[in-house]
Amino acid sequence: MSQKPKTAITPTREENYPEWYQQVIKAADLAETSPVRGCMVIKPWGYAIWENIQKELDRRFKATGHKNAYFPLFIPMRYLQKEADHVDGFAKECAVVTHSRLEADENGQLQPAGPLDEPLIVRPTSETIIGELFAKWVQSYRDLPLLINQWANVVRWEMRTRLFLRTSEFLWQEGHTVHATEEEAMEETRTMLDVYADFSEKYLAMPVIKGEKTEAERFPGAVSTYSIEAMMQDKKALQAGTSHFLGQNFAKSSSIKFLNAESKEEHAWTTSWGVSTRLVGGLIMTHSDDDGLVLPPAIAPAHIVILPVTPKPDSREAVLEYCRNLKQSLEAQNYLGEPIRVELDDRDIRGGEKTWSWVKKGIPVRIEVGPRDMEKDAVFYARRDKAVKDKVSQDTKTFVSEISALLENIQSQLYKKAKDFQKSHTQVIDSQEDFEAYFSQEDAGYASVGFCLDSQLEDELAKRLKISVRCIPNDTVSETVPCIFTGKEGKRVIFARSY
Repeated sequence: MSQKPKTAITPTREENYPEWYQQVIKAADLAETSPVRGCMVIKPWGYAIWENIQKELDRRFKATGHKNAYFPLFIPMRYLQKEADHVDGFAKECAVVTHSRLEADENGQLQPAGPLDEPLIVRPTSETIIGELFAKWVQSYRDLPLLINQWANVVRWEMRTRLFLRTSEFLWQEGHTVHATEEEAMEETRTMLDVYADFSEKYLAMPVIKGEKTEAERFPGAVSTYSIEAMMQDKKALQAGTSHFLGQNFAKSSSIKFLNAESKEEHAWTTSWGVSTRLVGGLIMTHSDDDGLVLPPAIAPAHIVILPVTPKPDSREAVLEYCRNLKQSLEAQNYLGEPIRVELDDRDIRGGEKTWSWVKKGIPVRIEVGPRDMEKDAVFYARRDKAVKDKVSQDTKTFVSEISALLENIQSQLYKKAKDFQKSHTQVIDSQEDFEAYFSQEDAGYASVGFCLDSQLEDELAKRLKISVRCIPNDTVSETVPCIFTGKEGKRVIFARSY
């Protein structure tokens, strides 16, 4: 009887996917739960991933004409009351500040004191307060378009939390824009969705489906919501980013008006769009394996780690000097327009322990250099997207000259693997019977079906089968197909279980 292969992460994905996810985060030292219920501490390796996400997205936002600003963490309750639909969507998740200070009682216990005249909401999202300010900033068509983004934290008082995927406080960016016409606002909405999709696929190596949400899944107060949907390795969908066409709803509630070229007053058209630290969760679940985190080179905090191997103390300094020179040579090379990022791990710990710590962190390339390698002017390296014991020896000069191509190959192979997985677990289904049978399976993936977009029917399917319409894909939106449930004219949609 063959023994089961030993893995660095237990349980494995197959044994217990949710617990595997938590253990990958722990093993890679990405984050941990905090003393504050529902909140997380993002540790340096995890935060470095988020910084790389920020850096590349920020570059793309600015390239499309957006500027960064910052708005208050607290929102007066009266601002939220102006937009009833919007408030209703977030009311149960709001954290409310009602007092301004603490005082000690007769027993020395701190108690809230100084009730506020008006409660303040810790922002769940910023449309209402930003709209209040935009109403001041926009007076004329000459002030438009107004293209603003902010990097911030938000609070949504979640009852069930999971690191990166759903926490009470999380980090994100939220774009808010104002336009003179409906057409310009719609173009903005679609452009930013394209930015998210391109970033997800090229930097996170995470394939996504772009499309419009149904009414049931629409952002509160929006006219239309568009999303990118990614398939995780348990075949569930993750909504990885959203872009909202708000029409004139928020402009009317916040009185965002402008004088057009004919000096006539009009309400503006607005959008909002955002991604969050949930992208880190998506990254983990798209690529990682039973030995830990797997990082695409484009987003990894470091591309390469050099591990000196010094079995004899008298060889240590010579090997370290060789490794320092190798590090310098590698850092002189470029990948994606930036110097290659290299770690030299000279910690005085056992070689196996050191190697596995980097495997679990997901670093794309590990290099081992010992006295024999140094004598041959060679390196012994491994790719994280291959088996842990799959190592290759190569002369140092060739390795350095080809490192950029190696990293690009790892990036493209991770994307291809994820894309093939998505394709192989997406089924086109043409009958209700087959649909019911498909989602009777615990590990069902995506179902591409004709659907009449009936909200009551969608709600019934959600309750009974624990599924939802993830989106109406952009590449099939013009297609008209019969609904597999009612026979009525419908659209081709993607049904799936989701996070």
